[in-house]
Amino acid sequence: MMIILSFDVEHDCPPYLTTTKGIEEGLPRILDLLAEKRVKATFFFTAEMARRFPNLVRRVIDEGHELGSHNYNHERLDRLSKEGGEKAIRKSLEILRQYSEVVSFRAPNLQFPDYYYRVLEKNGIFVDSSKARYKGYRKGVKFFGNVLEVPASTTSSVIRLPWRLQKLIHSRLSEPRVYFAHPWEFVRMQKEKIRWDCKFNTGSRALELLGELIEYYKKQKARFFLMRECYEKWESLINNQELGWKA
Repeated sequence: MMIILSFDVEHDCPPYLTTTKGIEEGLPRILDLLAEKRVKATFFFTAEMARRFPNLVRRVIDEGHELGSHNYNHERLDRLSKEGGEKAIRKSLEILRQYSEVVSFRAPNLQFPDYYYRVLEKNGIFVDSSKARYKGYRKGVKFFGNVLEVPASTTSSVIRLPWRLQKLIHSRLSEPRVYFAHPWEFVRMQKEKIRWDCKFNTGSRALELLGELIEYYKKQKARFFLMRECYEKWESLINNQELGWKA
């Protein structure tokens, strides 16, 4: 079983807030938990947050996680011209690649017109996770040119549902099971003026539930992959099938 944990590192609950409590407080908590559980994840940073919190970017990399791009400053690609979107993507990569190799991308708000696959390929990105099964994407894991689309399986709030309820959801997901969350979900958001679904079970309870999710899959002997590792796995499977081997 293939599991991918990913985190979109952005300011707190856009477009409602512009604070950064999630990065300052929530991200270290996530990293501590992943270190305790010995699990690696992919962190899609906006370049602006990477620029403001370079020590946390370095910690992500130093602890063996993957650094990906979440655009420059959380600009929605469906609201930009193609030229404006490409400029934002390119600008984000220029900054993020000062810290590490970056080969994965996720569009803010999971809004990603298909013509951007060529933009990603041209800029050295070969795995994308901007589509979402829960938003109706049905093609599954698929190559668009040389870019592998690895869609998100569920909305981020699923991992904050009561465990008995979310466990039913996990059992129905197809592989690879791709989860994402945001650092701001791991600080208390109950008093903020945001949507109710962005408030419930935030803070320490969210961290406990993430730990339960990890243990749930560990008991099933599942493997946790980085986005770039998923690309390598899929490329290998396709090559094996072309050679007539059993994958």
